[in-house]
Amino acid sequence: MTSRKPDEQLARNSRLRLVRPRSLAATARRAVADRRTRPAPRPPEGTPPRAELARQARQVLADAVRVARWAAVDRGLVTAHAPGSARERAAAALGLTQEQVRTAWDRARLAGLVEIHGDAVRPGWRLRAWDRDDSAALRGWVALLDAWSLAHPAPQDAEPAAVAEVVEAVPQVLSLLQLSAGPVPVPALLDLLQQRVAELREQRCEVPYAADAGAPPEPGAPAPGERREGTRAAPDPETLPRLLDWALEGLASVGALTLGDGQATLTPLGNWAVWVKLEQICVAAQSPAGHIEQSAEDMLRGCVRLTPGPARAEYRAWLAARPTGKAVAELLAVARGDDALLRGLAFEALRVVGAAAEAEVRAAAGEPSLRPYALLWLAEHEGADPDEAPDVLTRQEATWLWVDTAAAVVDHGESDLLVRHLESAVQGTVPALLDEVRAVGHPRTVQVLVALAAAHPDPALAKAVRRAAFQVHAGGA
Repeated sequence: MTSRKPDEQLARNSRLRLVRPRSLAATARRAVADRRTRPAPRPPEGTPPRAELARQARQVLADAVRVARWAAVDRGLVTAHAPGSARERAAAALGLTQEQVRTAWDRARLAGLVEIHGDAVRPGWRLRAWDRDDSAALRGWVALLDAWSLAHPAPQDAEPAAVAEVVEAVPQVLSLLQLSAGPVPVPALLDLLQQRVAELREQRCEVPYAADAGAPPEPGAPAPGERREGTRAAPDPETLPRLLDWALEGLASVGALTLGDGQATLTPLGNWAVWVKLEQICVAAQSPAGHIEQSAEDMLRGCVRLTPGPARAEYRAWLAARPTGKAVAELLAVARGDDALLRGLAFEALRVVGAAAEAEVRAAAGEPSLRPYALLWLAEHEGADPDEAPDVLTRQEATWLWVDTAAAVVDHGESDLLVRHLESAVQGTVPALLDEVRAVGHPRTVQVLVALAAAHPDPALAKAVRRAAFQVHAGGA
């Protein structure tokens, strides 16, 4: 009776089924056996289908898309400031006035349709996906809505502090319009705006100073017309009505509402966008740990049990509550930690940040532990299909990511998922995988191989994996 050498038998019986590597976010989420999911909330009755909302978003940004595409072809000639000569060329090519080109160019930048690199223009991922991806169109329009005060500058003689207060109060105005489900008289909106501005000033302890006319001034009290430090003079009574008109006109200019007969009404797009933002706030407020107030690490841990859609809503709410730069730094700090599951989720949250995180992610690509994640992020950011993005990784980087994903499963999952993860390796056989896993130098290699050996039902394969784990532990080849 003859016998085969263990490695020969293993090579014969352990061909891996070649499948495209599943992302860490997909594989590691399945590692949580008892995760809870929330049913997707339904939009208000009468909200048009998503495809119709996307059509309306594309219509609002139609000129911006035309100018963005023209600029992308004529890259190097159009700068971030779109000088007059470029506007003239664009106007002639597109049949628009120079003022229309200027407005469309501003909207293209605010909606993320173009990216500016020095004096060169590069099409943003939303522009590349514009015609085929409804989400790209809707996200682009929401980005424009969020930047309405930049798309429609305030009156030049308006006090900057008052403008800032009105911009901060606009979400409450939009909420009233959304809850009213119909036209709202402008005086009612003005009343709400005045109340909200008063609340903002009270929160900052910025109250008008008004001395009792019948009482003598206290020692050190300011003379008439002066203000105490930390107080603000009472605003001109015409200021808020004028700034409310400006805000409503700005929101109307980006397609969020319509004006007429002394009243304002949300458009279907505006109604949907406000509802989405309210839902995001509710999700964050209802989360068991109050994610919006927590650190990046605690927020990501709280999102482990959520499916991708609700998790993205948590990321957006958390990001909206803090400066972008600080949020990106926190997420990357978590990604540098020992928990591979949180590393993957941190980059999922960075996908929500988008272009604002590009510089930091490019820098992170120089760190071995973050490089595969950063390269995948950059590839998707530059328009690569998520299913094709893994092609940017070298064999070594893909193997390192395979081990890191397996580490997440070991820490958070079940043995059968770890066995199934074997099929996502880029190598064709288990011996080839083990050779490359031993060489890649991942700090969790031993734990991953030991766990895989314990979980796999094939005794010969398990023995080979245990041998590989021992060799790594002993420092042998």
